[in-house]
Amino acid sequence: MTAWTAEHAPAPVTPGSVTLIEGTAFCVCGPSGDILPGGADGIFFRDTRLVSRWQLLVDGEPVEPLAVMSSFPFCATFAGRSRPRPGHAESTVLVTRTRCVGDGLREDIAVHNFSDEAAGLRIGLLVESDLADIFDVKANRIRQWGQRSVEAAGDGLTVLSRLRERTRGMRVSASEAIAGPGELCFEVVVPARETWRNTITVRPLIDGHEVTPIFPPDQPVADTGPARRQHDWERAGPLVSTGHPGLARALRRSRADLGSLRIFDTDAPDRPPGVAAGAPWFMTVFGRDSLLTSWMALPLDASLALGTLRMLADLQGEHVDAITEEEPGKIIHELRHGLDSGTLPAGSRGAYFGSVDATPLFVVLAGELVRWGHGAEEIGWLLPHVDRALRWIELFGDPDGDLFVEYGRKTDRGLVNQGWKDSFDGINFADGTLAQAPIALAEVQGYVYAAYLARAHLAQLTGDTATRQHYADRAAALKRAFNEAFWLPDQSWYAVGLDRHKRPIDALASNMGHCLLTGIADADKATAVADRLMSPQMFSGWGIRTLASSMRAYNPMSYHNGSVWPHDNALIAAGLMRYGYVEQAQRIAMALLDAADAFHGRLPELFCGFDRAEYPQPLPYPTSCSPQAWAAATPVQLLRTLLRFDPCIPCGRVRFAPALPAELGELSIDRFSLAGQELSMHVADGGADIRGLPDGLQVIHDPEPLPAAVLDGKD
Repeated sequence: MTAWTAEHAPAPVTPGSVTLIEGTAFCVCGPSGDILPGGADGIFFRDTRLVSRWQLLVDGEPVEPLAVMSSFPFCATFAGRSRPRPGHAESTVLVTRTRCVGDGLREDIAVHNFSDEAAGLRIGLLVESDLADIFDVKANRIRQWGQRSVEAAGDGLTVLSRLRERTRGMRVSASEAIAGPGELCFEVVVPARETWRNTITVRPLIDGHEVTPIFPPDQPVADTGPARRQHDWERAGPLVSTGHPGLARALRRSRADLGSLRIFDTDAPDRPPGVAAGAPWFMTVFGRDSLLTSWMALPLDASLALGTLRMLADLQGEHVDAITEEEPGKIIHELRHGLDSGTLPAGSRGAYFGSVDATPLFVVLAGELVRWGHGAEEIGWLLPHVDRALRWIELFGDPDGDLFVEYGRKTDRGLVNQGWKDSFDGINFADGTLAQAPIALAEVQGYVYAAYLARAHLAQLTGDTATRQHYADRAAALKRAFNEAFWLPDQSWYAVGLDRHKRPIDALASNMGHCLLTGIADADKATAVADRLMSPQMFSGWGIRTLASSMRAYNPMSYHNGSVWPHDNALIAAGLMRYGYVEQAQRIAMALLDAADAFHGRLPELFCGFDRAEYPQPLPYPTSCSPQAWAAATPVQLLRTLLRFDPCIPCGRVRFAPALPAELGELSIDRFSLAGQELSMHVADGGADIRGLPDGLQVIHDPEPLPAAVLDGKD
């Protein structure tokens, strides 16, 4: 059970495809609303493709698409017209299909007759269900899992697959339908100037249970739970006023997309939601992606971080299992629900643990929540999970005791690379040779360093001197060892990592920018790192490439070897700003806002790394997720970086030292939530003001960041 890598590029979706998402359900279809067999389109639920064909025919002919109108992330209306009726030069029949996806599907069909005569029509819906596992769909290698049955009876079709004790299936039905093999049919007469309507539903069948629809046919969509939640999400939170239209549009898009990617626990509806990694292929909780997204989105809504930490804590590793790569204290890579997950060992919960960075990031995010004002009464339950994660880092993550956390898959079923560049060829030397595991990645050591500091800070707050000293010492020792082993003095950059022989992996790559973010990089090396990151070989004009154009493995159209990832750039910009490289951070921020503008306000997961001088707009990567969580959070993180906003509520201080580029002009933020208070900020003409801070908090206008932990005894 593996996530996508370059070994298995996703099958193609329909050009101009439409994606609808809600929870773990999503739909990918063509602009007509049809889903045709042979590609990656479909209606999916819990990692199973429920519907692989969904094609509407009027008198045996497809409907000509006219427009797609979307009112919610999970709902769209497809408008089209039929072929001209006999005796008419133009079509007189308009067909609209309003589709809502969530725990199945509801589709309201309306056939409008604009003729002066009644129209006798045969409305046919071709339906197929391959019940394919999502991994097989992505890899374009459809296999049949288990025993399959298909039944057409009355007004509906039922399809089931059984594998051992697990079943997956779906039932599609509609009133007045005539069900036949692979089709629902309606023989209708639509009076002159009138409309025929019907509703079709798809209900998932999971292990003998029919899932309750969240869009009942008799309830207006606007009154349903998902619609109310999305409406409340978009109305709440910070209100940003800016004269820069690109920033305004990108932030609006970010808010909407992050709201659509939230995952709610149906067994605990009062819990705050977590966040899925992205659509269409990653509509589930991912350790690394969900943690980084939640951290980047803290200025927007801290509840995403709380919900994500809760979900991941519930799934934290308990046992040693080579197949799933589970180990005590380890945080999952991803959670899956399809029939394929049933082939994992008993008790695996559909979780795969092949991630080296999710565990330290779990600790980092917990520490950040405390800095943002969430105290022991709110996350005290989390501390045991934090300590279990740290024990994994020290015992399982560093098996040879050299202070560096490394990875190597346990069986041939696991991911070859287990950092964020997890494609099979994502970690390579300057000459293009692939690095061999065990591999200790540069950015992972930075995350571990930040995790140690976060735990030291938590211990400081509770008066636990021994724990504070232990992790302060670990952090200091790791920083010394890292700068000795990873720095390449002849090249003046940090190695991507250390390979199985402890040799530095000498490619010039973006990984080292994360080392500025976490503060593990020595100050005397930061200028060289900044210069390399902003060099023509790395900076494309739209962002920093994952791999320099001077490297042997460089390919601007690859997944990890020369492409531009917005979230990678947002983290690097924050790191550059942390070390005082203001102009460089501003250049990255403005480049990404320009790229967002080219993508109509929505930054994709990644785009090609061609130089801006070559093409007037960034070239899209064809199978990039959209919306994708950490790309959606990127504009939020960029704004925080430019504001140099850094709270430490337990320390009684908030840093606020804006460094906005002149192009952004005047900026105001209202309804910004911090420690239970709503703040307002205003930045104009080099001046900055912040109001509404809780009593006792001091505003620091010094550009130096607040310490992540109190290590010198001065505070």
